[in-house]
Amino acid sequence: MRGHRTTRTAALLCAALGLTAAVGTASAAPAAAPPADRAVARASAPPVLVDCLWHPKVRPHDFLLACGDGNSRLVSLKWDHWDARSARATGVNVVNDCKPYCAVGTFHSYRVVVRLDKARPWKKAPQTQRYDRISLAYPAQRPERFAKVMTYPLWD
Repeated sequence: MRGHRTTRTAALLCAALGLTAAVGTASAAPAAAPPADRAVARASAPPVLVDCLWHPKVRPHDFLLACGDGNSRLVSLKWDHWDARSARATGVNVVNDCKPYCAVGTFHSYRVVVRLDKARPWKKAPQTQRYDRISLAYPAQRPERFAKVMTYPLWD
């Protein structure tokens, strides 16, 4: 009779553990799913380019480089690549020569290849990746005192 009780106790214990595992797994699954979903969503969202007014942009048509005085702007941007690692566009850099001073200077247009890279979390919205660096390559003419490739950090 004692062996029968031990078998029955063992069977009840196994059934209770099985039920606890099933209930525990079912109740834990919904709580575990959202962080994974957020991670997938964050990984699949493209990085942004943050403009002077702190607006996140993806593949903008134009972009102000000189936020303080507006003396350098990218226009007519045509993006051929934009992903988690980098972005690339061709367009025009419109730059004020500031001669004899910026208020009366002349704006000149230069063909440019724009590259964005170094995606990092954005301080304003850490769940959003934003590009941290911009490089401008001038295939032909370029502004005075500019190198063929100019690289700048982007604001956060």
